[in-house]
Amino acid sequence: MSEQPSGARPEVTSDAPPPLGRFYEVDGRRLLLHRAGSGGPAVVFLPGGGGVGLDYWNVHERVTELTTSVVYDRTGTGWSDRVEAPPGCAEVTDELRQLLRAAGVPGPYVLVGHSLGALYARFYAVRHPSEVAGLVLMETDHENYSSYMPRELRELRGAWDPEQELPDEMPEEIVRLYRHLLGQMMAGWPGSIREPLIDRHVSPEWLMDGYKVLPHRDRFLDEMRHAGPLPDVPLIVLTAMGIDGFKKAVLIGESEELLRQEIDGKRRLYTDLAASVPRGENRLIEGAGHASFHWRRPDVVLQAIKDLLGR
Repeated sequence: MSEQPSGARPEVTSDAPPPLGRFYEVDGRRLLLHRAGSGGPAVVFLPGGGGVGLDYWNVHERVTELTTSVVYDRTGTGWSDRVEAPPGCAEVTDELRQLLRAAGVPGPYVLVGHSLGALYARFYAVRHPSEVAGLVLMETDHENYSSYMPRELRELRGAWDPEQELPDEMPEEIVRLYRHLLGQMMAGWPGSIREPLIDRHVSPEWLMDGYKVLPHRDRFLDEMRHAGPLPDVPLIVLTAMGIDGFKKAVLIGESEELLRQEIDGKRRLYTDLAASVPRGENRLIEGAGHASFHWRRPDVVLQAIKDLLGR
């Protein structure tokens, strides 16, 4: 693939083929899923907002040496079919359940969720506890998140209206920064995966995917709030103790000191979450930030998966 000029936005069409995986139809929509490895329980990765399945390729490849591993793009993300509004927790978990059946991946599953994907993983476990062999939650979104945060941060983020302030397109400086950061995170990956993945991540369509979720976040959190408590399944929560470049790129007016206070709030929240089930633990991870967790510390994610597979 030819090198794009710095900050350029490549033309990306919806039918551009993914570097890995195949499409399955669920409720009339084409969804991309890639599976490899053998045995069970299968490990299934649930991406965060703005993320796609192949973002977790570096961990997925290692997991395939242990058991079946699955990465996928949920509706409205990545190479899967687009939708007007992001689906809610019930729709996402119903879709994933049907997709895994269509792909012939039997349960139970170790669900590895990141941020918004970890919220969906928790929702899946509440709805289908017998189908979940364990949960690894990286930086999970949480219905009680704001109550653990400092007042200044709550007020600052509460004053932001995503419906009114979403940009029509991403500023060029953000595009350049994202391309640079993604290039660093995926430096050791095969070019056949890295190049198309980065090109699409900095395309206008994919760049806006994460932002399109924001006006609907309260709806998702309300669903989780009313879903009920987590069942007694093995749980490992992974808490990032650092601040990454992706977060700094999109946050305005939030000092580093305030972000440090946020990290302390997360630590307390995730410790309480882990304590809510008999077999839960919260691991505090240095050298990782929210968005870049699985890129900077794949060893930690892999170890958590191994620990659950061994139980």
